[in-house]
Amino acid sequence: MKFKILMCLSLSLLNVDAFAKAAKLNYVPGEILVKYKSSVSANNQKISIEREGHKRLARYNRGLVRVKLVSQTDMKQAILDFKNDPDVEYAQPNYIYKALAVPNDPRYGQLWGLKNTAQTITTAGGKDTPSSTNNPGVAGRDMQAEYAWNTITDCSSVTVAVLDTGINYNNSDLSSNMWNGGGSYPNHGYDYVDNDNDPMDLSGHGTHVAGTIGARGNNGVGSTGVCWRSSLMAVRVLGTTGSGTSAGIVAGIYFAVDNGAKVINMSLGGDSYDAAYSAAIDYAQNHGVLIVAAAGNDGTNNESLPMYPCNFTQANVICVAALTQNYSLASFSNYGTTSVDVGAPGVNIVSTWPGTNASVSDSLTSGWNFTSTAGSPWAYKSLNFGSPTACLVNPSNYNYSSARYVNNNDARAWKAFSISSSVAAATVNFYAMYDLENNADYVTINKKAGSGDPMSGGTVLDSFTGSTDGYALPQEYDLSSHIGSTVSVGFNLLTDSSGTDLGANISVFSIDTLTLNTTSYNVISGTSMAAPHVAGVAAMIFAYNPDYTYEEVAKSIKMGGTAQSSLTGKTVTGRSVSAVGALNYIQAPLGGAANILP
Repeated sequence: MKFKILMCLSLSLLNVDAFAKAAKLNYVPGEILVKYKSSVSANNQKISIEREGHKRLARYNRGLVRVKLVSQTDMKQAILDFKNDPDVEYAQPNYIYKALAVPNDPRYGQLWGLKNTAQTITTAGGKDTPSSTNNPGVAGRDMQAEYAWNTITDCSSVTVAVLDTGINYNNSDLSSNMWNGGGSYPNHGYDYVDNDNDPMDLSGHGTHVAGTIGARGNNGVGSTGVCWRSSLMAVRVLGTTGSGTSAGIVAGIYFAVDNGAKVINMSLGGDSYDAAYSAAIDYAQNHGVLIVAAAGNDGTNNESLPMYPCNFTQANVICVAALTQNYSLASFSNYGTTSVDVGAPGVNIVSTWPGTNASVSDSLTSGWNFTSTAGSPWAYKSLNFGSPTACLVNPSNYNYSSARYVNNNDARAWKAFSISSSVAAATVNFYAMYDLENNADYVTINKKAGSGDPMSGGTVLDSFTGSTDGYALPQEYDLSSHIGSTVSVGFNLLTDSSGTDLGANISVFSIDTLTLNTTSYNVISGTSMAAPHVAGVAAMIFAYNPDYTYEEVAKSIKMGGTAQSSLTGKTVTGRSVSAVGALNYIQAPLGGAANILP
């Protein structure tokens, strides 16, 4: 089984109590504020206060009085006593407010999920461009991160494992926040794709996820994560093209747990129940480890079409849907009233990237070699998919409606490409549409070192049969083993004598490369981008109170969120994640016990 990447407030909006709690419940010792009813005279207010030996320090408009408590008075009891006075509307501590913590990172203004000012998200200099949907969004619709940062920005005591395509641990915004693996794991994790201790990201996805969790904040460089200081463990379980196996993912979970991770981010998914995978989730649960997972990007209901790990039922799994810049449920996001717990920002997310991408497109009009055993070779043809598109087709008169390929044919098309020695990764990308006699006729994709026919002595990368039902589907295959040399890539239509169908077309063909650096950023969308926002909050809570269990952390994330109409009937809680709300749902201990004022 393969798993694929799941990618594709102002103060007036907070009540006073929530804002106050964000400042660690800091208040002036021995002082409270008492609000008397409008019918109570100033003299009677003074009598009420002095009756218990307290002193009125100041009287403000509308019956609000600042009171100095008599020495040794228990503040909690004093507040309760005033609340029980029929002349009093409310009483509370005299809270201390601080300027909101704001990092000085130059890209912070583009991180709408942490601070939404209705900014327009623009390109981050990477290969991808932002979506125009709800861009700009609505000011204040964010995770309220600045309020949480007044309480905690340092999550480095909590290791977060990123099970993904790896992490560029040399990125200048990540290098100081990587997990210290000691002499055994000097590169901050492990690679279960190549089975070595170098989990370098050759795709981009994992580095982007890591930056959202814990890019170094307030260092004047790039962006910031939910956690300004963090401990990011790189566990590479997905390869250059973003796919991986059960074996790698299961091994990655055990590695993360055994090496001290408290949170595991899994922005990946598959549609099959997997007993070994479930057992690894159990292992994590038994060791108090929280797993944050992406809901999936098919726009479907996970109750009908499961997506794992979200559809595992263990209590240590939090499943996250993606929200747009106005906090509507993203059109691509999966949902589910029992399997998807919360929503978080997942569209137009700017974060770290492992390097620069380049793409060399092939025109599909010349340079290809064609052979056929039945006189019906592949051919060049322009097809209209909303606009004229150059394609390789078989049959040559392919029209995706009536023309049909021939029987007993071995039709081959191939071309050689040179890949620079300066790149770190290379892939071949194209779109494939086909209608083939199911389990009888096939199109295979092949590669071979050098410039010869890759169907002769080469490697089969994939094989198609059946139909794409009129859709051109994106395909991607790794060519990194041919860096610094020439590789031939080809397509082979193999038909038998039993029947025919409409044939196949290949379009939008390119060779894409990645050159590593330490300074790149990119903007992408997906539930993969929503999950690490939540993983960062989970790390923040564990760091805030190391005695919290995974159950308490999960509950605070789910129930400390903000109700969203777009998530009602779509998720378990109907809430979006709030960093400050999660921190405040379970209060931090003071002297070994929770300190909750009335």
